[in-house]
Order: sequence, then C-alpha cells, then structure tokens
Amino acid sequence: MENVELKDRYIDGKTGIEYIRNGDYYLPNLVLAEQKKIQLNKYGRLRLDYLKNHKKAEYAILFMDNKLIDHLEEVQNAAAKRIDEIIKSLKEQSNLTEELKNTDQLYWVGMMNSFKNQAEEIVLKELIYV
Repeated sequence: MENVELKDRYIDGKTGIEYIRNGDYYLPNLVLAEQKKIQLNKYGRLRLDYLKNHKKAEYAILFMDNKLIDHLEEVQNAAAKRIDEIIKSLKEQSNLTEELKNTDQLYWVGMMNSFKNQAEEIVLKELIYV
C-alpha cells in the first residue's frame, strides 16, 4: 500500500468551499463576514430571545444571511420611537401637563408609569412577539 500525502487545504471544485485538514478529517472553512457591533437595548434583547426560542427558522435565516444585527437594530429603534409616540398620545388624551407635574407630582408620576406600561404592552405585541 502506498503512502499518500494529504493536503492541508483543498477547494471542492463543485461547491467552491475550502476545506482544511484536521487530523484525518477535512472540515469546511466557513467564516462569517465581519458584523457591525451594536448595543442592544431591552427591546433588541427581547426580540433576539424570541427569535431564538420561538422562531428558530427565521433566526437561522437572518443569522446566515448576516442580517440579524440589522434586524435587531431596526426593531429596537422602531420600538423606542413607537413607545414615545404612544406615551405622547396618551398624555394628550388625558390632558396631563407639565403644570400638573409641579402641582401634583405623585399623580403625574403614577400616570406616566401607567402610560409607559401601556405603551410597552402595545409594542411587545406589535413589534417584538410577532
């Protein structure tokens, strides 16, 4: 039996995938493209967790197409903008003014917390858990 020298690397002619020898095996040399770094806020992290646990196929597609970071950034920016819009709308509907903030702080803070909770509930249903 003749001793054959194995190459450290070779490229498959059909697929164009490069393989690297690791011991007795050839493993594909798959490298992800450079991704931008972003700081995920609460809504970005919630969306990522939802995709990983409940929409595994969509998560895998976004990840493999190198679009996951862009998707998460888009969702978190849209969520923050939508929450601000909803809170502003709720303030206008209830006539909650800055003057009231100076006269009855506890009532004002309670109402703002209620508005924020309502806005977050809406955003979670509209943007995060879909």
